[in-house]
Amino acid sequence: QVQLVESGGGLVQPGGSLRLSCAASGRDFSIYDMGWHRQAPGNQRELVARITSGDTTTYGNSVKGRVTISRDKAKNTVYLQMNSLKAEDTAVYYCNARISPTLAVYWGQGTQVTVSS
Repeated sequence: QVQLVESGGGLVQPGGSLRLSCAASGRDFSIYDMGWHRQAPGNQRELVARITSGDTTTYGNSVKGRVTISRDKAKNTVYLQMNSLKAEDTAVYYCNARISPTLAVYWGQGTQVTVSS
């Protein structure tokens, strides 16, 4: 079992920034990749960003150029730096990890990000 604990959500004004963190813990696991998805009310869950163990990154089209994903391998922690936030970025942000070799997926509990003046 792998546990994911997110932090860093909150209320921010349009144009502002936030940094989300997600720490993975458990016994005897190897991370294939980690990332963030988000889900706004009435919408499907969508990819925000993903980073592999080899540091290859993928970004959702709606956030490209405004967010950066990074990872501290020693801490099994992934970070999401979000800049130039817009009202449409308001959502619950979920951390997830795929674990080698089965690519089993684990999800965090989610953290609310609200962009509003």
